[in-house]
Amino acid sequence: MHTLTRKFPQKRAFITGAASGLGLALCQELAADGWTIGMADLQPEPLAKAAQLIQSQGGKPLTYVLDVSDKGAYAAVAKEFLAQAGGIDLLCNNAGVGDGGAFEAYGLENWEWMVGINQMGVVYGCHFFIPTMKTQRSGHILNTASCAAIACAPGMAAYNTTKAAVVAISETLHSELAGFGIGVTVLQPWFFKTNIAQYARGGDTVKAHTEKMMNASTMSAAEVAQTALQKAAKGKLYVVLPREARRMWWMKRLAPTWFLGKVRQMAERAMPIPPE
Repeated sequence: MHTLTRKFPQKRAFITGAASGLGLALCQELAADGWTIGMADLQPEPLAKAAQLIQSQGGKPLTYVLDVSDKGAYAAVAKEFLAQAGGIDLLCNNAGVGDGGAFEAYGLENWEWMVGINQMGVVYGCHFFIPTMKTQRSGHILNTASCAAIACAPGMAAYNTTKAAVVAISETLHSELAGFGIGVTVLQPWFFKTNIAQYARGGDTVKAHTEKMMNASTMSAAEVAQTALQKAAKGKLYVVLPREARRMWWMKRLAPTWFLGKVRQMAERAMPIPPE
């Protein structure tokens, strides 16, 4: 039995980006203990297939086709899930997109798209579910950020910004909600195998580089999901993985300017930014 299951015996979770990658892996971890899982995703067909898988593995899926950047749609889905499940124990704000490009070349419409999904999607999830958690005086929020919030590599300004915002939101809520019995965890992983770059708008070079980094990783979505939920059950605020990412976390704090210089050098070797 998962530690979170003992902590929350009613076993009600809502997970965004649930049709694939980390979102699906989180659903699978909980399905083994028979959780009722609100599975939200933008793509209806992959979502339906994912729900069948979760049901076959012991979970009780409730599916919602949702664009997390759509405030009105999110409000309606949250209301429907709470009515169907009778409350919420675990909120996983996981949906996100990855992309990159030189700051001034990355169009403002792309910035708005990125912020809408990666940042406001987290804001909306927290906004619509926290009141119920406060009434219950229980619950846990798991927000998916990224090691990008630490590294702030060049050519990834929009992505870095949104993931740093997720960390800041999580740190703030960790303090705000502690008195209500609500825990908060922010996940900051390095590259692992997922399909986060499928909607990339920054061009083929950015997409190819991202996919290369993910394919080179030895860390799977299942491993990330398992670790994240284990740490959340223990009440950890930060989950930074793997070990190399934790080293980065410390270096950024101890010698930030030196660290950013090293990140720039690494980025230039991996994917040089073309001259004007």
